[in-house]
Amino acid sequence: KFTAEDIDYLRKTPQLGHCEPAFFDDYLANLDCSDVVVSAMKEGSMAFPRVPLLTVTAPLGIGNLIETTLLTLVNYPSLVATNASRMVVAARGQFWEESSGSSAPVSDKRNLPSGDGTAGSKQMPRKSMQVAEGGQADLARRKPKCVEFGLRRAQGPDGGFSASKYSHIGGFHATSNVLAGKLLGIPIAGTHAHSFVQSYTSLELVKGSKLKNAKGDEMVELLPLVLAYRDEMGWNDTNDGELAAFVGYATAFPGSFLCLVDTYDTLRSGLRNFVCVSLALDDLGYVPRGIRLDSGDLSFLSLECECVFHKMADQHDRPFFYDLDIVASNDINEGILNSLNKQGHAITMFGIGTNLVTCQSQPALGCVYKLVEVDGEPRIKLSNDIEKVLIPGEKVAYRLFGEAGWPLLDLLVGAAEPNPPTEGGRVLCRHPFIEQKRVAVVPQRVVKLHEVVFDGKNGVPDCALPSIQETRQYVTDQINHTRPDMLRYVNPGEYKVSVSEETFRFLHQLWQSETPVREIR
Repeated sequence: KFTAEDIDYLRKTPQLGHCEPAFFDDYLANLDCSDVVVSAMKEGSMAFPRVPLLTVTAPLGIGNLIETTLLTLVNYPSLVATNASRMVVAARGQFWEESSGSSAPVSDKRNLPSGDGTAGSKQMPRKSMQVAEGGQADLARRKPKCVEFGLRRAQGPDGGFSASKYSHIGGFHATSNVLAGKLLGIPIAGTHAHSFVQSYTSLELVKGSKLKNAKGDEMVELLPLVLAYRDEMGWNDTNDGELAAFVGYATAFPGSFLCLVDTYDTLRSGLRNFVCVSLALDDLGYVPRGIRLDSGDLSFLSLECECVFHKMADQHDRPFFYDLDIVASNDINEGILNSLNKQGHAITMFGIGTNLVTCQSQPALGCVYKLVEVDGEPRIKLSNDIEKVLIPGEKVAYRLFGEAGWPLLDLLVGAAEPNPPTEGGRVLCRHPFIEQKRVAVVPQRVVKLHEVVFDGKNGVPDCALPSIQETRQYVTDQINHTRPDMLRYVNPGEYKVSVSEETFRFLHQLWQSETPVREIR
């Protein structure tokens, strides 16, 4: 509803200066959304072309006024959630297999069958690879999680907050945006920066730094324990400043020790320094969390780091090394995730920022707001581009599920049609524009896709406001009940959106009646 201040501003604008006073004092002053009804797909639903996301029933004037508001509220959130969901699918892959000559997955030194069927407790360090499509399943390996790191690259603080919210709905595990974590209840996650490591110049800076022994009450100086392990390993050529930074970080955060290891040399310094500090922390009763890789060949480096971790687990009888996270960042996008799957990697978590929140692959979602009916009379928009031809009239959308549990297709049915699809009933489903394309479907389950989410006279139904976690779970359920071929990165399967026989015939009848007939002489 317009306030008096709003109306006063509009009255003074050059664009509306010619309007009669009654337009402001009678029309705008009394304008509200009491006659507006909005129906929408359930938040988190997978949506396909031509199926409406929202259906708005309203007086013509107010229906036009709220167009921009609705589009801006739908476009970016849907885009970010979709981008996030695609990245989560790409990160987890579909199958896992062992590379040549490697052993079975190992965790916590559990006994696993050996090649001759007997049990064995010692395992050789392994290198694993994830395969995007095809291959032997490795169910024991953790599927990678995704964390949103995009706040500093987002389109302003509002865009950053929205990206944190909707990437979590799309399946991301956590965010580095602490304010979003506070206000929305999203898990927060992050690591230290390269500048933190660079700020330590020598071991003198951490001499005397102590932390409490979790196995007792005494305070213990950490540096001597760490240096003893570095001497034992023969790794005395690692960067001292980096080692000091890790000691300082471990002293401050012994229960969440996860280090950025590529400031100087990932394998010859960062990884080795992390191992030394981790062994000392384990002696004091703390469990290290892992490492982050932010540059270089992420496939090769992650596999090499995992191999070292497994060697340390066996040589020092420290099972925690099997469960360390290997976090990867560095301008990761969906294509890189799929490439890493093909190359093979040991990454357990991806930190994704720029290409998530800016939606690099498609920076804007082209949702449109079109008039389909006025005073009960269906309207159509024609175009030389068949994709832009509008299916006229108020419609009801249904999702039809088959015997395997997958959705088979979405069906658009005229709101006035007397026979909607039913479970077990045969229904003819037609391509909207190609007469020869049609299929008979006997659905095992039928779901109506739209429900009222706003009624100007009765308010917002309780069911229209699910929690973020409920919506996130619904997104996960949608992905898990989608045909695998549709989730392929290359040549994905096509999902059909059909119309009923009556809607098909009415569409083409109106199309012909509204198209001028050319006269040629």
